[in-house]
Amino acid sequence: MDFVFHDGGRAAAGYKGMTGDCVTRSIVIATGKTYQEVYDSLNQIAQAERTGKRKRQRSSSRTGVFRRTYQHYLESLGWRWTSTMSIGSGCRVHLRASELPPGPLIVKVSRHLTAVIDGVLYDTHNCSRDGARCVYGYFSRP
Repeated sequence: MDFVFHDGGRAAAGYKGMTGDCVTRSIVIATGKTYQEVYDSLNQIAQAERTGKRKRQRSSSRTGVFRRTYQHYLESLGWRWTSTMSIGSGCRVHLRASELPPGPLIVKVSRHLTAVIDGVLYDTHNCSRDGARCVYGYFSRP
């Protein structure tokens, strides 16, 4: 899979350094929205999250966003989730251009979200593991 370094406009928005903002970056790259717009929207949705004994923190666009939060945001934009793996099924789809559909995708892999557009991986690092990384599912536009 071809790889293109892309920070999602983080540096252009005035943010410095690297951080755990893969959700924000992948949404920016796939949707074409600005980094600041997605950053603020995710943080606004996170304010409604509940905390408790097991979930002590709320989502943060900078350090990590919980699945329910980014799924709610993407569904509000009209994106839909397609699961590629179920419990006990094993890995059927890998992070390879030949195994993913064309168009802009936000792909969920273990502990990471990344953007794939027409078979090209856009991220701050090549997370494909040479095509061996398992894809749990992806968001796409209908």
